[in-house]
Amino acid sequence: MKIHQQIFATVIIFATAFSVSARPKIGLVLSGGGAKGAAHIGVLKILEQNHIPVDYIAGTSIGAYVGGLYALGYSADEIEKLMLNTDWSKGYSDTIPRQSLSYRDKQQRDQYNVPLSIGYSKDKIKTPSGLLLGQTMSRLLRGSTGLVQKFGSFDQLAIPYRAVATDLATSHAVVLDSGSIVFAMQASATVPGALELAHWHGKLLVDGGIANNMPVDVVKKMGADIVIAVDIGSSLVSKDKLNSTVDVLNQLSTILTNASTNHQKSLLTDKDILIRPAVGQMSTTDFNVLPKALAFGEKAATTLLPKLKALAETPQQYAHYQQKKLNARKQWDAPINKPVYRIVLANESKVNDQLILDTFGIHEGEVVSKKELDTAINRVYALNRFERVNAEFADDLQGRELTLTTKAKSWGPNYFQLGLNWEDDYSLGSTVTFDFAYTLTDLNENGGEWRNELQFGFQKRIASEFYQPLDHEQNWYSRTRLELLRKNRGIFESNEFTYGVDTRSQVLLTGLGYNFNQKSFIELGMRGTNGRLSTQAIEYGKLKYKGFGGYLQLGYDDLDSISFPTSGDRLSFEMRFTRNNARYQDQDYESDFNLRYSLDWKGALSVGHHAFVGKLSLETEEVTDDDISVDPVELGGFLNLSGYHKDSLLGNHKLFGAFIYQYDLGRDALGLEKYPLYLGSSIEAGNVWLQKSDVSLNDLIYSGSLYLGTDTELGPAALGIGLSDKGEHAVYLFIGKNF
Repeated sequence: MKIHQQIFATVIIFATAFSVSARPKIGLVLSGGGAKGAAHIGVLKILEQNHIPVDYIAGTSIGAYVGGLYALGYSADEIEKLMLNTDWSKGYSDTIPRQSLSYRDKQQRDQYNVPLSIGYSKDKIKTPSGLLLGQTMSRLLRGSTGLVQKFGSFDQLAIPYRAVATDLATSHAVVLDSGSIVFAMQASATVPGALELAHWHGKLLVDGGIANNMPVDVVKKMGADIVIAVDIGSSLVSKDKLNSTVDVLNQLSTILTNASTNHQKSLLTDKDILIRPAVGQMSTTDFNVLPKALAFGEKAATTLLPKLKALAETPQQYAHYQQKKLNARKQWDAPINKPVYRIVLANESKVNDQLILDTFGIHEGEVVSKKELDTAINRVYALNRFERVNAEFADDLQGRELTLTTKAKSWGPNYFQLGLNWEDDYSLGSTVTFDFAYTLTDLNENGGEWRNELQFGFQKRIASEFYQPLDHEQNWYSRTRLELLRKNRGIFESNEFTYGVDTRSQVLLTGLGYNFNQKSFIELGMRGTNGRLSTQAIEYGKLKYKGFGGYLQLGYDDLDSISFPTSGDRLSFEMRFTRNNARYQDQDYESDFNLRYSLDWKGALSVGHHAFVGKLSLETEEVTDDDISVDPVELGGFLNLSGYHKDSLLGNHKLFGAFIYQYDLGRDALGLEKYPLYLGSSIEAGNVWLQKSDVSLNDLIYSGSLYLGTDTELGPAALGIGLSDKGEHAVYLFIGKNF
């Protein structure tokens, strides 16, 4: 009896296998359409609910993403969860978070706040080939696929898969059938001009929608007998809606995309099925439409169920099909838990290999999680020297080989930076400052830099600095800087301008420093100054001076934002000891070594949408008699004794502290994400004194402010009012100024 049962079971298995192999092969084609791509998930859900198998899958752009996940073996429900829970808006920015930058890079970003990616080399001005580099988008895609290996062929996937891109040089379609599935997805969705071009076997690839937005021919060539094609392309808009340049460009893009789609539709036969969800008028870039687009996909597929059900399998056959997919998925899923037995660095830059590997921080013999790999890649990218940083796995019997690829910025190695600050207190007019820098990098093996700066406007400065790391890890460094500075200070009484003081100085310093990590440093060096101070006030006149001495600097900075922080601390300390020689009214003066100390701290913590910020500033210089220093301490201005004009209080000794409350009105109440709106208020206390013996807490001036502010592409912007207990008041408007 058992023998008969075994024979019967064997016959059933062979009959099932024969019926599976004998049925027509079904190919699924998913078109491009940006945020509307959730409609593809809706179609997949209907196919699964009705036991309709997919044997081949090809996609373009967002269709390549959804199709790639399905080909890896994910279910429609799993793809829905991934796609709807991913913050796709983060893919629109490749900006390195401030906290992740080195101390030196933090200070430069704060000053050069205009986000430019412009370089110069070989007698050419260079820019990236896209507004975005694709680093963040690559991370989002890798988060969806997991730590899968590179495939010798995409036929190895649970469902054989192809992604379609466009060769920018020829306009021909390029079918990606092997390698990294993350790269295939991203290359297929590389919108020209918006994203950096994808490099593949000597070709420059962009969005496949230009050449073939609905690749019916590709899936037929793979072997499909019957094609289910899903078209989520945009519809043309009417003449009355073509009112701007953007409208016209979008219309032209739609015309080109629809032309390729219409050609592919002509390849469909009566036995094929075309599904057109009602998403034609929906946005391709607003990912808030995802849930609605998914519902439209379900509705469109449900409408065609009578024809789709002709392709359905029996529950037993479909269970066999699902098990086959699951087994294939296990083949690439299982190696994720294997240790990395070798790390290969493909360094396409001049940055030292050892520095990259030390920063990467993953070692042979370790089992790497998705989170650990993302963190390691982000650390390398935060070196701020690369256009792209990527990592790929190759699996064999020994384990996992991890290849880390670092690509130098294509617009380097010499870079321009621009800063802009504008402020107005509605009393003494506007002050505007422009900062311009040109930096030559990779001057030697250890990454030497020659930096030249120009500042003009309210304050004028010309500077040149050579920064030389002294070891491959770039911990030790030397720095030499020459600076020519001119500054016009105002002398105020009762917040009213009385006369100006013009200071011109030349400063030369050279020092040796050590970077403890990305957050902190110490530097020790020598400093020389030569300057002239002049004023129209009768009792003063002109003063010439020279100074020489040493300095010590310490710094720590992990603030997430310089002006509207919600976490972290920024602490700087400097000590100078200087001997000055001065000539005033035909008399020469020589001082002993004067000591100058300065300490500045700013810290923040947050609870939900509420942030609490503290500021503390102490500065003192020992000078003889009742003279004011040639480089006096300054106080006054927004969040620096609000109510007073900028730097209107001068002295030799300063004490200032502030407590700031900041409410994220934009994210909490208005639903803003890209440009949050902050409502803030401050309580401040401080003063300056000429003599150290006069310093007294009883002399503190108290003030407060109320403001609205936001972080923009040009840095912070704020509108505020300030009032002091002395009756001083001011209205402030800032753009690009760090508080």
